[in-house]
Amino acid sequence: MDKLKNKVAIVTGASKGIGAGIAKAFAQEGAKVVVNYASSKDEAEKVVKSITDNGGTAISVQGDVSKEADVIRLFEETKNAFGTLDILVNNAAFQGYTPIEQVTAAAFHQHFNVNVLGAILAIQSSLKLFSDKGGNIINISSGASKMPLPSASLYSSTKAALDAITISLSKELGAKNIRINSILPGATETEGARSAGVTTGSEYEKMFIANTPLGRRGRPEDIAKATVFLASDDAAWITGEQISVSGGMYGF
Repeated sequence: MDKLKNKVAIVTGASKGIGAGIAKAFAQEGAKVVVNYASSKDEAEKVVKSITDNGGTAISVQGDVSKEADVIRLFEETKNAFGTLDILVNNAAFQGYTPIEQVTAAAFHQHFNVNVLGAILAIQSSLKLFSDKGGNIINISSGASKMPLPSASLYSSTKAALDAITISLSKELGAKNIRINSILPGATETEGARSAGVTTGSEYEKMFIANTPLGRRGRPEDIAKATVFLASDDAAWITGEQISVSGGMYGF
């Protein structure tokens, strides 16, 4: 299990859900992992402990990706701990479902500041820490960027913006041997999904499962496996892509 041996990776929003799954999977493949979190310190420490208890290397670093000073500190602490960076996973996100009549300026900025600005700030800092050999950026987007759901106009539009950033930067950064791709998860069992109302047995869950050819919701490990692939040399000829990991829900 050494696809990412000696690589250094930052995973934003990694205290739970998909981010935690990615952090653990990276560590299992030999990466040194920075587990970023905004407020869930205890959860982040549990992820770090899970990694170190299994012989891996990880640290937790607090930082709200929507705040430039926090992002700069996140990368400074990564440099202090590991000296360099090979992989950035932009996973931190805010997800809300609000009818358009109820959308507020505050809700707009909350979505875009975390989901879009946060990714841009992290990418900017990563470019200063990648070595001359290049680097690897993976944006965790969403199937909602291609098939927006009712009452998810803000969330869906942030993920569409993230995909556009992926395509643009693949052309801008390719000459520096920096690859960048998006992963588009389908309906996945996470704390964020539950807080947004996609709970076990809910009408939302039934709708997602009914429209998923493989007949179930995703799990964080499903997304993590695809992320490991994109982060590894097995994907060395892949950049600027949006890869759906959705059980077929977004594959048509």
